Amino acid sequence: MKRLKINQLFERNLYTFIFVIVAVPLAGELKFYPFHDTFRVSLGTPIIFFSLLFLRGISPILLGIGTALSIFSFRVGLDWLTQDHFDLFASVQTRYPSSLYYFAFVFLFYLLKINQFHNRPWIIGVLGITIEIIASLTELMFRHVAVGDYLTLSKLAQIFIIAIFRSFFVLSFFSMMKLYEGKIRERQIRQKNQYLLMLLSNLYVESVQLKKVLQNAENTTITSYDLYRDLNNHMKQTGISLEEFSKRALRIAGEVHDIKKDNQRIFAGLFKLIEDEKFSDYMDIHELVLIIMRTNEKYASSLGKKIEFRYKINGEHPEYHAYLVLSLINNLVANAVEAIKEKGTIAIYLKLVNQFVWFQVEDNGPGVPEKYKSLIFKPGYTLKFDQAGTPSTGIGLSYVQEITEELGGCVDLQNTVENSGALFTIKIPIYSLVERG
Repeated sequence: MKRLKINQLFERNLYTFIFVIVAVPLAGELKFYPFHDTFRVSLGTPIIFFSLLFLRGISPILLGIGTALSIFSFRVGLDWLTQDHFDLFASVQTRYPSSLYYFAFVFLFYLLKINQFHNRPWIIGVLGITIEIIASLTELMFRHVAVGDYLTLSKLAQIFIIAIFRSFFVLSFFSMMKLYEGKIRERQIRQKNQYLLMLLSNLYVESVQLKKVLQNAENTTITSYDLYRDLNNHMKQTGISLEEFSKRALRIAGEVHDIKKDNQRIFAGLFKLIEDEKFSDYMDIHELVLIIMRTNEKYASSLGKKIEFRYKINGEHPEYHAYLVLSLINNLVANAVEAIKEKGTIAIYLKLVNQFVWFQVEDNGPGVPEKYKSLIFKPGYTLKFDQAGTPSTGIGLSYVQEITEELGGCVDLQNTVENSGALFTIKIPIYSLVERG
């Protein structure tokens, strides 16, 4: 797997290298003459500068050599194709200074380690101007040796002006790309945080269920031990030997106690995982609803269903306990997704009524038959079966009801008009969901 990634990285860098050494000579031919003389400005320099800023996986020296050779070969070849009486020696003399310009540019970029200043763009701009001026002077020096071209104050001023223009042109484009990268990275981090928040919310649900199991195990242990003690007392009073039954009762008590201890360790691990993640326990309700909608949009898509999600929040809401709200509302929304056959609509409504917050989830699925409404919140009861006919666990709605009642609220189910859907309403006192000072 590691070797495959290395090969993919090598191939990507190779293709990028080829692209640059082909693009720079072509861009070099897109030129203009701003001062109406022989001094020309091309797009080759901005492309090589921008490539050096972004391509950290390729050696700048190797890129400089490759670019210089490609420029030289391309322009000599162009002379050969366009000139009626091609003179190889004259063409080489004319073209090699521009190749040295690109090599000097890349070498100075590498020497000054410009890529370490990505967070200080003004330094990149100043250094970019400097290396372009030095590279241009290098080209003019060799051009003087080759064809007798002289450096004048006018040309020096032109070099300086063009260096400023091109460097800050590249820097502006580079800054826009960095901003775009930053936004992408921010979106990825936000999506990851939302995923983790939903994961922790699900773990929170499981931890609550596990806590209930722990309490049941504790009660069963006490009951089994009481049975063991009663059997012993009965033997003493009647003289009838019930020792075998007494031992069984004691063994049951011990085994249930061991189960409880194992579950306690799991419970402690779950709670530590929830507490260790650096998320605020309380969040804005708009953010929580959007997280629920995005998560269930993906869930519906994975089931091959086309479901439109809507929401409406009335009133000014404080920040609510994130895990509680996510676990309660997500249960209802996920149930609605599963209830809808192929396509439909799910709406989430929130409002404040007399110090209570109302959470409502409405869908246009098949609804719940009237005869089953009294059973829908019982643990283990379900109307949902997978393709193999296996029923779901049936604990989602019972969990919702249990937690809602523990918070001092209530949950209600109503069928919408003509039984074409279901409307679940959770009413919880605001003080049960907000942070207390």
